[in-house]
Amino acid sequence: MSFERADIYTTSVLPPQQDAGNDQNSEIIKAFKRFILEFRIDNDFVYRNQLRENILSKQYKLTVYSEDIISFYDELHQKLIENPKEVIPLFERAITEIAKRNIYLTNEDTPVVFPQCQLILLSNEARISIRDIDSDNVSKIIKISGIIINTSMLNSRASELTLMCRNCRHTLKVKSNINLGLPQYPKKCLAPPQPEGDKPDCPPNPYLIVHDKSTFIDQQTLKLQETSDMVPVGEMPRHITLFVDRYLCNVLVPGTRCEIIGIYDTYQKKVRNQGSINNAALRTPYLKVLGVTTEADILRSSGGLNRMFSEQEEEEFIRLSRLPNLYEKFVKSIAPSIYGNEDIKRAITCLLFGGSKKVLPDGMRLRGDINVLLLGDPGTAKSQLLKFVEKVSPISIYTSGKGSSAAGLTASVQRDPATRDFYLEGGAMVLADGGVICIDEFDKMRDEDRVAIHEAMEQQTISIAKAGITTVLNSRTSVLAAANPIFGRYDDMKAPGENIDFQTTILSRFDMIFIVKDQHDVHRDMSIAHHVMNVHTNGGTNEEQTEGEIPIDLMKRYIQYCKLKCAPRLTPEASEMLSSNFVGIRKEVKAKEAQSTERSSIPITVRQLEAIIRITESLAKIELSPIATVKHVEEAMRLFNASTMDAIKEGNTDNPEVIGQIETMESEIKRRLPMGWSTSYNTLRQTFVEKGNYSIAALNKALHVMERKETIQFRHNRSSIFRCGV
Repeated sequence: MSFERADIYTTSVLPPQQDAGNDQNSEIIKAFKRFILEFRIDNDFVYRNQLRENILSKQYKLTVYSEDIISFYDELHQKLIENPKEVIPLFERAITEIAKRNIYLTNEDTPVVFPQCQLILLSNEARISIRDIDSDNVSKIIKISGIIINTSMLNSRASELTLMCRNCRHTLKVKSNINLGLPQYPKKCLAPPQPEGDKPDCPPNPYLIVHDKSTFIDQQTLKLQETSDMVPVGEMPRHITLFVDRYLCNVLVPGTRCEIIGIYDTYQKKVRNQGSINNAALRTPYLKVLGVTTEADILRSSGGLNRMFSEQEEEEFIRLSRLPNLYEKFVKSIAPSIYGNEDIKRAITCLLFGGSKKVLPDGMRLRGDINVLLLGDPGTAKSQLLKFVEKVSPISIYTSGKGSSAAGLTASVQRDPATRDFYLEGGAMVLADGGVICIDEFDKMRDEDRVAIHEAMEQQTISIAKAGITTVLNSRTSVLAAANPIFGRYDDMKAPGENIDFQTTILSRFDMIFIVKDQHDVHRDMSIAHHVMNVHTNGGTNEEQTEGEIPIDLMKRYIQYCKLKCAPRLTPEASEMLSSNFVGIRKEVKAKEAQSTERSSIPITVRQLEAIIRITESLAKIELSPIATVKHVEEAMRLFNASTMDAIKEGNTDNPEVIGQIETMESEIKRRLPMGWSTSYNTLRQTFVEKGNYSIAALNKALHVMERKETIQFRHNRSSIFRCGV
């Protein structure tokens, strides 16, 4: 060794101290870098190319499937499962370093501030129910599914805080990994001693946050509720708070059904009222979201339908769609324990499949969902049909009219107890988006609550303007409603308008209206009695009933497949036939209105033409046919005539003899009762019914018609009649 140069040489005397933790961290980062750079499927470097595309489009994120990590390096996935809170920041560091290296060739080109890249983790593993989450899952990755019921406003959370001492102006940068709650600050000033050696005397807790020099990321809080099919009878639906940040913000809206992968964790909630018992050991659970999968995401991805349905299922569905009598087979499978009601079951089949929704060039949307109203006597199995539809529809909500308010059906505004901000919580029609809502006891709802669903039934949106929140929510749902007539039972002597206690505005929004009557017929009663006894004694398992039935699970999956796969369109011949039939129906209704001297309470408008189109499309969709033919139009017209048209023709006004009696009686009453005079109802009944040969129904109808024309007025609890007009 030469000592001529005036250099200082050093040698280490003690062995170097290695930080085992840092070594392990660098190994994890290296392994994950290798995974991103080297993982490939058929010579396609999936994650390397995806990261490059994302960075070029200024999206600093990478979506990784956990199955790919398992196949590439199982030990790396094991570390992720065991300690996700420590390992995920290391993964994000590895993604950021590769992103820098891919985009910028040299370190000189790299900007000083390069955003931290986000890891979005997805997995095909089995999900667990929100009810099954317990203390064993804390700090572990879990996968749950449910429906989003509310979303908070977007907030900014500091990812790196700049702190400054209020006394000596010493600045300090602190990383903040706290998702919920407040970060920890140093309790005393960490300023180094001055060159003179004296250290400034700073007070305790001296640091303040300098917001201008801190870096922030977006964050959002969501509430996830378990879907109605997961809730046991008599239980309240459970919900859990979700915490999302960066690129996962503003992805989910209320009403979205999704699968969530995240880290189950807890945080200390701030207690406002200090007088309460100190629950310091109790912590509130939440889920730090790592990845989100919605149904729309699966369909948008390559081979989306293949990921939702296996090849065996698709083959079975195609085989099913080619059956010549599939429509009849499906109808027989709808509530097989209920006797008869064939046309109602056909209408329910159409409702489950729905028509084709359309978006016109000017942005107008035409709904494809079919709405059905069952109006009839008690004991005609209306509620049982509704319950069956709730069971068989892929997305469904059952509610009763008396127990439903306008806010519960549409949306309510809640106040967040922590931030005191208002937020929207979706109601039943928002949560049933893409499915069916079954409303029982529809006639028992208050009028103002019923009006709230007018917009949802036709425009398929719910507009909210309350508490400073003005927004529009989607409610693309079919409505199946059941109601009783105004007197409890249907009165044949009265016109439909007198039996139905609904406004024309809501009746026009129903595509099919069925009047279900409990008629006394010996042969029918015998058949029903035989059927009911068989259900009660054998549990409905005789050969006649089960033959040709489709299992409920298969029906549910087939409905879902048809809705996603098929959107039929009308052929020119079918269109021509529909338009000529519609003109004929309008002409028929006009002639009937002219005869009965009053407008029909069930209107026939352009909405009813669209209703027949939707029924035609749904009949084609059952067979997975891309076009709706004349055969489908004929069945749709038959269904419409058996439901809505049949309801219009109900009552005794079709009988020419009764119409003649009413007209004669009207002129007789006018002749016997001069202007300004009054008489009693009993006198008229004795004159026309007991002494004359008219029926009591004709008298009541004549008085009702005269009251509508404002010729007479009823007084003294309808016992006296006063002549007030011409």
